[in-house]
Amino acid sequence: MKRLLALLAVLALGLFVAQAAAAHEVRPANLEIRQEAADRFLVTWKQPVAGEMAVRLVPHLSNGWLETPPMESFATTGFLIRTWRVRDAAPNPLAGRSITVEGLDRTITDALVQVDLADGRRFETILRPDRPRVALVFQATTGLAVPAYFRLGVEHILTGVDHLMFVLGLLLLVGIRWRLLQAVTAFTLAHSLTLGASALGLAHAPSAVIEALVALSIVFAACELAKARDGQAGLTARFPWLIAFTFGLLHGFAFAGALAEVGLPKDAIPLSLLLFNLGVEAGQLIFVGAAILAILALRPVRARLPVVADQLALRLPPYAIGALAACWVLERTAAAFA
Repeated sequence: MKRLLALLAVLALGLFVAQAAAAHEVRPANLEIRQEAADRFLVTWKQPVAGEMAVRLVPHLSNGWLETPPMESFATTGFLIRTWRVRDAAPNPLAGRSITVEGLDRTITDALVQVDLADGRRFETILRPDRPRVALVFQATTGLAVPAYFRLGVEHILTGVDHLMFVLGLLLLVGIRWRLLQAVTAFTLAHSLTLGASALGLAHAPSAVIEALVALSIVFAACELAKARDGQAGLTARFPWLIAFTFGLLHGFAFAGALAEVGLPKDAIPLSLLLFNLGVEAGQLIFVGAAILAILALRPVRARLPVVADQLALRLPPYAIGALAACWVLERTAAAFA
């Protein structure tokens, strides 16, 4: 009975956290301006939404282009997309102008801005809650043209609670030993394969289904961790690299979905893809390193705990991770069938 009550309490906590996470959007928005001819421009705004809920974000150009109703507005799974086709015969109509995303300062998300002119000049930056406005300064596209994708990769993994929960589950299950390196390497190799294949158009999977399966992979990892805490060696404990590789393929499709939402510059696809993947790996290593330091720091504390409290501390992580992931499975499965 006590176990059931504890499980229900953790499940309720997981549901609360899942709902709180849904209310605070972390996926980036995207504003793209492309010059199609001397006096014609295409402006595309992509804003993340969760079901029918969307954070109020409104893009503005200081020349007034976006103050008119969009030519087209429609919703896809996870995004609201608006487009404007603008005719402006003025010479250099974007020179000295600024872009502002209204409402960004009240969120925890970012907005990627990409402006491509017909003469090859480009402007690219990331607007953040503490910097929702930027002045347009154009430079020729020489050298490393897409450094923003590395930052996006780092931010995507560090704000992707589901991916981090899977990595944390592996870390707690395998422990701080050489097999952890095997598991992390296998996970990295797997998601790099599917990320590259999907981003290059060689493979495709429905994003809603992938998101649900990613959540299910976390439930599986939590169940394996709970077994290990009870002294049972599950499949993941025996073959951590195999499980990490298998589920890493799913997570790679999820990374690719996030990258597709932002888009890749057509003239720098390999470079931007590489930078995004390196950013994901850098963020993952940062998280693993921080988690290992936290585990090592807590060992002296655990040594002074009573046996009952220590056992509770050991069993809390798998139940908390599993409860939160189970909420995601239900939420994402409903979204996949919606």
